[in-house]
Amino acid sequence: MLVTAPVKEMLETYPADLGRVDREKLARCIEECLACAQACTACADACLSEEQVAELRKCIRTNLDCADICETTARVLSRHTGYDANIARAHLEACAQTCKACGDECERHAGMHDHCRVCADACRRCEQACRELLGSLG
Repeated sequence: MLVTAPVKEMLETYPADLGRVDREKLARCIEECLACAQACTACADACLSEEQVAELRKCIRTNLDCADICETTARVLSRHTGYDANIARAHLEACAQTCKACGDECERHAGMHDHCRVCADACRRCEQACRELLGSLG
């Protein structure tokens, strides 16, 4: 996924030094978190419109949890004043783990529901971006 101009541009305009953070990985992670949150929210809503909604309860719950965690992670990663690497790591680990769980759950339904396939892909990209940023934090 290409990093959108606003995320990258905001990072470039930050007046203080960001330290040793890889700006490209940071920007990609923020963008993937936001994209995943949107996909998960839309997937949960689409699941609610399916005829067999009862079979999708776990998927809906996992989607909503993932959307919340992805949104929070994007917000935490967007704040740099008083940066605490331990807090960033904790959010990235939680986000990666939640995206894996959500991606796995959506994948179970992907053969029958295209929205679950799209969501699983978004979760996989976000999980990867979180893990890559984590790896670069040391």
